[in-house]
Amino acid sequence: MLSEQKGAQQIFEHLKEVILWRLENTQTPLKECPLKYTPSAYEESSLGDYIAKHSLNQEEIMALLLSLVTHVYPTFLRDVSVESENGVLYFFSQTRADQKNADPTAETLLYTIAGDHIPGRIAAIQFLQNNRLFNDLQVLHTAPTEKGEPAVRGKLLVYQDAFQEIVLGSTHIPKLSEEFPAQEIKTQMTWDDLILTESTLQKLQNSKMWLEHNDTLLEELGMKKRLKPGYRVLFYGAPGTGKTLAASLLGKYTGKSVFRVDLSVLVSKYIGETEKHLANLFNRAQKKDWILFFDEADSVFGKRTNVRDAHDKYANQGVSYLLQKIESYPGMVILASNYKDNIDTAFMRRFQSIINFELPKAKERLRIWKHNIPEKLEQHPSLKLEEIASKYVLNGSNIMNCIQDASLKALANKDRILTQAMVLESIKKEYHKEDKAF
Repeated sequence: MLSEQKGAQQIFEHLKEVILWRLENTQTPLKECPLKYTPSAYEESSLGDYIAKHSLNQEEIMALLLSLVTHVYPTFLRDVSVESENGVLYFFSQTRADQKNADPTAETLLYTIAGDHIPGRIAAIQFLQNNRLFNDLQVLHTAPTEKGEPAVRGKLLVYQDAFQEIVLGSTHIPKLSEEFPAQEIKTQMTWDDLILTESTLQKLQNSKMWLEHNDTLLEELGMKKRLKPGYRVLFYGAPGTGKTLAASLLGKYTGKSVFRVDLSVLVSKYIGETEKHLANLFNRAQKKDWILFFDEADSVFGKRTNVRDAHDKYANQGVSYLLQKIESYPGMVILASNYKDNIDTAFMRRFQSIINFELPKAKERLRIWKHNIPEKLEQHPSLKLEEIASKYVLNGSNIMNCIQDASLKALANKDRILTQAMVLESIKKEYHKEDKAF
């Protein structure tokens, strides 16, 4: 731990020395700075290991370290300004509420890389737009700026999962936010818990086969140039028929994380930010080989309506961009809809698989009842599950609600005996929730 801390401290001392050099050499290219980073000197820190692993160049090291100072060295810019007796960095940074400290912006990085040298600053702007830290590696990004403000005035930021990996050497699962419009979904259930028709289960197994063997098909069998990247699947069927569970199980049994995309959080007041957040999501998903699950997909991929105003036009542009990202994504994308006919026909041909999650018939309903009633509850002789499964049309989610409600009644009675009356009362409650006649 001490060597880890010492290594990180030395790396930020290197950043300070370079910036102090920059303040005295405003026209000199950064590549001519005599203060060279020596990877072998910092190998015992997670930060040093990351720099060495990706062979970061001087500009990339400056970008990474400046993005981290807000987290690990919050007085950095003030300390540099006091030591140099030069406050120019404050002009290129974002002052905090305390009016004493400041956080680096993209403009701070431009100055560190190029100083006052105009051609160098133009090259540095291209660096911000094209460098792998901001794109493929998905480590850095800049905060949006108000309309009319140059983009370089946005705060220089590091993604939280990248911060965890680079500084702490640990894995971080990103949380749902406007910046990251998705949330990981997991399940403790197994394939045995997913009770569907044989036809549906077979199609799911075909999707599982793609996840398990696609890399071999493309690389070893030489099909990479003949097949389009990725695998797009449509799950359609009534709510509560197992679409989300099926997506979770595909990830669980192939060792891949599944993220449910929530497009409702993507709307941004900043023009172009929606596309930026989508690009961030897909780039990170591609890097980690995630399965992306779009629930209620017909809200976005439904049949198009006429453009009525500028908002509609911008929304359609966002959808078009999303379609492009889905088509080029090399992993699995699952779209879920209650009704197949709700999906735009122009998009239907893009699916490699279309899977119908039917409402369970009496046979499947009986299996769901029997499989999920707690074994530690005694079933009263009056309880006729065959009769219940045959008579009452419920989906899997409905049945689980009924089992939960009836089981609580049995526990409240102290005797832990599940009766026909308890189950029927719970079914009646489910019917009334959906305005169905009991």
